[in-house]
Amino acid sequence: MAKRIISAAIGIAVAIGILFLADTVVLPIAVAALIVMALNELLTACKCNEFKWHCLGCYIYGAVMPFLCAYLPDISWRVYFSGIVMCGLFAGYVGDHKKLPFAKLCEMITATILITLSMCGLITVYQMSEVHGICYIVISLASPWLADGGAYFVGTAMGKTKLCPDISPKKTVEGAVGGVIVNIIVLCIYALCYQKFMGARGQIFDVNYIAVVIIGLATSVLGMLGDLAASLIKREHEIKDYGNIMPGHGGIMDRFDSVLFVLPFMVMFLSFVDIFA
Repeated sequence: MAKRIISAAIGIAVAIGILFLADTVVLPIAVAALIVMALNELLTACKCNEFKWHCLGCYIYGAVMPFLCAYLPDISWRVYFSGIVMCGLFAGYVGDHKKLPFAKLCEMITATILITLSMCGLITVYQMSEVHGICYIVISLASPWLADGGAYFVGTAMGKTKLCPDISPKKTVEGAVGGVIVNIIVLCIYALCYQKFMGARGQIFDVNYIAVVIIGLATSVLGMLGDLAASLIKREHEIKDYGNIMPGHGGIMDRFDSVLFVLPFMVMFLSFVDIFA
């Protein structure tokens, strides 16, 4: 537990520093680093890392895309770049087809697209508002972690009915419901505190609490699905953690797996609904 607390404290301190410098190149650099590390962990778990040149193409894609999102808002650049990288991976498959199974190529492409495009959502939600961009990042990251933490404590205290015993034996229905409730309550409190804090700085707005509740519910479910999907991959490949970069937590994938399903939802939801108006 001590390792988990220390790692979490360090991670929070680094995150706060990045958020303070979000208007600079620091944010795309941080997102690119997270993508490359998560990709490396997932490709290693899937035993794709032996195909070094193909993995290099995946890492380059993951490292470049955040900068395209940050500095070239025209989505066509991202589409063209994605097409070039995918063509390059398939060209490599043709040249190395005797060693590289098509199934492995599909694993690499799927992992690269999922992790890269999802994590780039951090930049997209930040750019959605000059005033509330940092708050959107905080909600996008914190909501699945709040739900996971709430599910852990409620499940430990009250959990009896197994949720997915074949995938994650410790998860319970009671814990999942508790996680949703905790997430919604904390997000509503956070929104209220944020409104008061910004109001004291001259930014007056109302909070759409219906939208906050929807986010709390949706991110709890999506975060749990992301966590279960990542757990299923670990179980299939017989590993406990994706890495050990965060003692007590595992690797980047272990910490951000629940975020991967949440970020695309947040981008879509915030495109249509204003939380603060």
